[in-house]
Amino acid sequence: MKPSPYQILEKVRQQMPVVHHITNWVTIYDCAQIVKTLGASPVMAHAREEVAEMATIASAVVLNIGTLTGELVEAMKLAAKTANDRKIPVVLDACGAGATRLRDQKCLELLDQVRIDVLKGNASEIARLAGQQVATRGVDATDVAGDLGVVGVQFARQRNLTVVITGNVDVVSNGTRTWFVRNGHPMMSGVVGTGCMAASVIGAFAAVEGDLACAAASALACYGIAGELAAETAPGPASFKTRLFDCLHHLDRTTVERMQKIDP
Repeated sequence: MKPSPYQILEKVRQQMPVVHHITNWVTIYDCAQIVKTLGASPVMAHAREEVAEMATIASAVVLNIGTLTGELVEAMKLAAKTANDRKIPVVLDACGAGATRLRDQKCLELLDQVRIDVLKGNASEIARLAGQQVATRGVDATDVAGDLGVVGVQFARQRNLTVVITGNVDVVSNGTRTWFVRNGHPMMSGVVGTGCMAASVIGAFAAVEGDLACAAASALACYGIAGELAAETAPGPASFKTRLFDCLHHLDRTTVERMQKIDP
């Protein structure tokens, strides 16, 4: 029997895993804060000289190419190889894939040269890495032809990983089973960093739950519920962001079990 979203959230709070990030400079504080809000311990180490060592004390590694450089990607590979050796999960946020050739190239390098356990992106980012001729508008999704559930399943099977496609309905697939997560609020798309934070929440959940697809779907459900609650009282994006942290911190079993929307 799979654990429920709240059960995994409780494990994060109890175990307080270290989540090592090599992430987006634009959103680095928010990624650290969202992990801390969950009760886990964020670390943001980017230097090639220490990333592998830092990964030895982590329970998950989160990579994000939002502000990539060639040197940063090399550091990502070093951290990921250590994580692979230790059999701890590596989450890759393909932030902006499909916008430039460099982003596509570096994402594919990471997928080819190290083991990525969870690949997260919006519809056009994932579709581009899966080989479709689509473009991403900066870091914002563009329309993708076809069924995103099918895209997720096929790419998960091709790469032997868990694929997370975020959007109005989030799609999570490990190639065998697919979840559709319907939690969240439109205001989340109007705040810079909510996508990056989603990858960090997934990393924290994956750090304590071995079924990575279940962990990812549960993470997005809890995160989305917090967004729904925050939107109830926030008149705009600044107050919404503050409320998002508060609502995630205060999530309880009754609220999560009442509001979670995960199919199947």
